[in-house]
Amino acid sequence: MTVQTIGIRPLDPLADAELIHPWVTHPKAAFWMMQDAKLQDVEREYMAIAANPHHDAFIGLVDGEPAFLMERYDPSKVELVGLYEPQPGDVGMHFLVAPTDTPVHGFTRTVITAVMTELFADPATARVVVEPDVRNKAVHALNEAVGFVAFGEIQKPEKKALLSFCTRAQFETTVGAAI
Repeated sequence: MTVQTIGIRPLDPLADAELIHPWVTHPKAAFWMMQDAKLQDVEREYMAIAANPHHDAFIGLVDGEPAFLMERYDPSKVELVGLYEPQPGDVGMHFLVAPTDTPVHGFTRTVITAVMTELFADPATARVVVEPDVRNKAVHALNEAVGFVAFGEIQKPEKKALLSFCTRAQFETTVGAAI
């Protein structure tokens, strides 16, 4: 399978909850911390995100089919308030690839590259900030593969996280593309 096109559209909390519920509750999404969430919990969570002026959620489409979830947030207003010194142009990011019975080698890297390209398409974005669980070694390697540099561990209310940053220049140098 070769990826033809990747698109990103806003998530509709009510219309998309049924789609993403099995994604966020799948065993491979353990670090998403929604394992026991009911459909209504997912609707409620994404309605809260939609209502927050500093947090957005999106559905990623691969060849027209929903394939990943992406969140963008202002880390100076949500998620990381008081946990690091934000800089102008900082944008926080979460992403989750939909579970599949037929994994494709390199697909998740293609997705994170598309997510980063989307974030840096906004000229106001100077640096992307992530805070995955310290135990999530797979995502640390993936983050590093697109240019993230670990800053250090921080304690969030729900987890110990590895705070990492990726500037536009680091991303462009690492993936070999100008944005």
